[in-house]
Order: sequence, then structure tokens, then C-alpha cells
Amino acid sequence: MEDKKLYYYRIFDDQEKLNYVKSSLSHSELEQWLKEYESKHQKYFNSELIQFLREHDKEAEIIEVSDLSY
Repeated sequence: MEDKKLYYYRIFDDQEKLNYVKSSLSHSELEQWLKEYESKHQKYFNSELIQFLREHDKEAEIIEVSDLSY
């Protein structure tokens, strides 16, 4: 069984909220779905984008990033 490759992307929405996204979609595939998403929305929110992407990629999820000091 072939391991599925995962990609990590940094995204900003219209609220200027920074999130990171994990996806099995390559950059070119993600760009294709982003164009479709943008054609159907006037405002862009990361949580809505993830819901849309999950229709095409069950692996898609927002990654929470926080600082760690040691």
C-alpha cells in the first residue's frame, strides 16, 4: 500500500487570520479547488474553505500552531 503524501500550507482569510492547513492535495490541485471556491464566495474564511476542501480531500484540516519554549 502506497503512503499518501501530505502537504502543509499557510493561509490567510479575509479576517487576516493565519492558519496552517494539512492536505493530501498537491499545490496545483489545491489551486484548482481554490479557484472554484473563490468563484462561489465573496468573502473568504478559513473554516469555510476547509469544509469545501473536505469534499475533495478527506485529509484536509486546519493545524493549530502554538509556541513552545524550553
